Amino acid sequence: MEQEKMIACGGSPLNTYEHYLEKNGYNDKSITTYQRNVTRFNDWCKTYGTNAKTIDYKTFLRYIEHLRKGNLKPRTLQTYIGNLKIYFNYLTEENYREKNDIKDLNIKGVKRHIIHDTLEFEELEDLYYSYPINKGKLIARKRNKIIIGLLVYQGLNTRDLQLLEVEHIKLYQGKITVPGTRKSNARDMELKPFQLMEFMEYINEVRPKILKETNKATEQLLLPIGSSLKLHNTIHKLSKDLKAINNSFTDTKQVRTSVIIHWLKQSGLRKTQYLSGHKYISSTERYQQDDLESLHETINNFHPLR
Repeated sequence: MEQEKMIACGGSPLNTYEHYLEKNGYNDKSITTYQRNVTRFNDWCKTYGTNAKTIDYKTFLRYIEHLRKGNLKPRTLQTYIGNLKIYFNYLTEENYREKNDIKDLNIKGVKRHIIHDTLEFEELEDLYYSYPINKGKLIARKRNKIIIGLLVYQGLNTRDLQLLEVEHIKLYQGKITVPGTRKSNARDMELKPFQLMEFMEYINEVRPKILKETNKATEQLLLPIGSSLKLHNTIHKLSKDLKAINNSFTDTKQVRTSVIIHWLKQSGLRKTQYLSGHKYISSTERYQQDDLESLHETINNFHPLR
């Protein structure tokens, strides 16, 4: 008789949660760690007389209080809770729970990183407008112009750029669909009118020339000039060109950070979370700059008991 290993207080098969993690791209080592943390949580639930499907926020704080007694460092405790956020996502998606009550919970005592050396939005736009397409290989320069636009106006990172396919550009809707990963949410984003014109030329004229020259058959949107499909070298060379335009430029991570900070000022926390593709609001909160002192303090929106 086939037996399923059941989660002690969640009432759902542990192997189903394992499949959920595998589907979302977690490796074997991570899956083992996540399951261990779930088991620890479930054991406590059973002792406390609750379960993962019905536990509420206040009762979950009791679990954090229990973990604190083990003298865990705040960062370790934050990691444990982060693991359980993913577990609660699973329970919610599988309709074991109505909602993920702990998705925005953060641990007091975790220091926040001070963000510095960012670029003003005017500087970001200057990178785009000052990049010349008439120097060097034309098809490569026009592709690079597309990349810079996606960095500056959509705040994409290198992984986002790598995953884009032609179908993700909705020219008639004026939008781009950024695919999600295990670390980021998918989102639809507006394209600037001038980006639409450039994408139309790139998809219909430039990209076919790159495919022909490199003898590639792929739906990948942004293509290197060479045998590889990886954009690492392309981004590395492009970064040198952007450094020449603005000596304060360091790398594409700096551009994304600067864009997110700009979004926070213009659009607020929740919209910025969506535009950034952050799974958790706490990821977006790390970019808040309006109170520098708070960058050294705890995120106090949800204050676990001590």
